[in-house]
Amino acid sequence: MEKSEIKGFIAKRVAKELKDGDVVNLGIGLPTMVPSYLPEGVKVTLQSENGIIGTGPKPTAEEAEPKYKTDAGGSPAQAGLGGCYVDSATSFAFIRGGHVNATILGGLEVDQEGSLSNWIIPGKKMPGMGGAMDLLVGAKNVIVAMEHTAKGNPKILKKCTLPYTAVHCVTKIITEMCVFDVTKDGLVMTEINPEFTVDDVKAATAADFTVAEGGPKDMTA
Repeated sequence: MEKSEIKGFIAKRVAKELKDGDVVNLGIGLPTMVPSYLPEGVKVTLQSENGIIGTGPKPTAEEAEPKYKTDAGGSPAQAGLGGCYVDSATSFAFIRGGHVNATILGGLEVDQEGSLSNWIIPGKKMPGMGGAMDLLVGAKNVIVAMEHTAKGNPKILKKCTLPYTAVHCVTKIITEMCVFDVTKDGLVMTEINPEFTVDDVKAATAADFTVAEGGPKDMTA
């Protein structure tokens, strides 16, 4: 798979997880591509933890004024038709109250216990955790959407080595190679990209996993 195709491929597969009417929080980067691939007939309400419920299309330069209206990544944002702006306390109460159906985040590392590290690499300047910790424990479904490796090194491990964002919280991992469900018994590979084999996935994964009964489905189907 060409490097330029990977993020779009992952985003397209993630979009299949969302149901019509879902309230969804998107992390910065790859997750923001997901709405472009929503299946026909599926409409979701996008929530931004810094104070928008019902985020609308990216604003034009004129609409981007005043500049205090931004998404979680600091880019200009606006509420869509029927959406609203709320204060930070209300936004986080919305998350912690279990009103977000799914959150989609990237990851630096995720492990076979469903724990995620995605906010800091010690010694490097980082913008902060944002709402990730609250989302990981407040959202009903936590989907990690990321490339399977970083510079050839596995990102799916037995145990995270970087500081945790939250533990035992991830429900599904989707990469360009495969889809893992996180269960009480560990990782189960339910789907695979036909460009790869199960042995390819094993070679790129530093965690233990099993293959779904009957074999993994084609994740491009």
